[in-house]
Amino acid sequence: MHVTGIIAEYNPFHNGHRYQIEQIRQTYPKSIVIAVMSGSFVQRGQAALFDKWQRAELAIAGGCDLVLELPFAFSCRSAQDFARGGVRLLTRLGCVDTLAFGAECPSLVTLKTIAAAIDSDAVQRQLHERINDGASYAQALTELTATAAGADATLLHEPNNILAIEYLRALEKTPGIKPLLIPRAGAGYHDKDISATNASATAIRQLLHKAAVAARAADGKLLAAQLTEHDAHALRQSLPPASLDALQRLAVSQLPDHNRLLLPLQALMLRTDNQALGKFAGINEGLENRLRNCLQTTTTYGELLAAATTKRYSRSRIARTLIHLMLGVTQTQLDTIDKSGPLYARILACGHRGRDLLHRIKKAETLPLITKTSAYLTSTQRAQGLDTLSPLQQQLTLDTMSTELRQLITPQTNKKRNDFQQSPRFFS
Repeated sequence: MHVTGIIAEYNPFHNGHRYQIEQIRQTYPKSIVIAVMSGSFVQRGQAALFDKWQRAELAIAGGCDLVLELPFAFSCRSAQDFARGGVRLLTRLGCVDTLAFGAECPSLVTLKTIAAAIDSDAVQRQLHERINDGASYAQALTELTATAAGADATLLHEPNNILAIEYLRALEKTPGIKPLLIPRAGAGYHDKDISATNASATAIRQLLHKAAVAARAADGKLLAAQLTEHDAHALRQSLPPASLDALQRLAVSQLPDHNRLLLPLQALMLRTDNQALGKFAGINEGLENRLRNCLQTTTTYGELLAAATTKRYSRSRIARTLIHLMLGVTQTQLDTIDKSGPLYARILACGHRGRDLLHRIKKAETLPLITKTSAYLTSTQRAQGLDTLSPLQQQLTLDTMSTELRQLITPQTNKKRNDFQQSPRFFS
């Protein structure tokens, strides 16, 4: 049994994702495809459009055989941490042969050369020096890698190239899984043209945001009712049938509203001193003062992110830091979790071809397979605090808390699913 792993967000699952799975099956026709997917919050610090169970179901409909959750401690992190967490989880399953990933760069050799250059002693030393001098990680890495690898610096301006390089770095440290590069077809990651071939998730989310603004202004309910015929047609061309159906039935009240985070963040700053703030993940080098000042002068979440963003502090880093603040995640906690890596495999959805794979994983006993959260963590145990919990329970606690935070910022009050009540969806 050949098994191909994918590390993804599927926010939402679109035709570019389906294309990737089709390309895997062209290379390995009988391969079982397992996706390790972000949960309630994605790598750039935003709440996912759909909850993780619905996104997993749409991934199964789009061709995946099994969808596991990438724990929050790795999913709402930098590209390096996101990639390492996903690769370590796939490796620990003990059955994955290949990791498939997309990139704008079509040359695996070029990407491997860059990955090797980043891990060289010289680049690592200079990288730390540049960061200490005030450069951002991304800025310093781009400059140093282009010089060391003799590569085009613009390659590191593309998010999928960056992730591909981080996957290759992680695979080098955990050998046994072979990389499968699938050059990205159609729109680029940041391309906001919804009419482009294989429109990006960014373009789709932007279109839905525009529809949500119109729906709220018109006191409307369904997002689809606010789309122009041009945009509705473009959406039909961008999404597989199941994803399109889900979005057409999506009400504005079912979308997370990040503005709901603003007031609790302001209250948190009001009662928390700088010494305490400095313990939270992502807070260093005076960022606590910048956030405090920005929270006093902005009136929307978007304004807050824009005001706090600088050359040193990217928008994504600010967004992740704010979520860590809301959940009370400290840097010490993340450092401890990073040392252990993912400690379980949480099943979100499974197709009929994935059942045999689950039996194989369970038999290998390399990681606990979680189908019922309360078998490993109860809400009563969680309430006792992270310090009282096992390392596995600590990771699972952050997953459950992030799910409930997403619920809190989603206006609709019914049909909400949480980790203690929701079971995986098995498809026959």
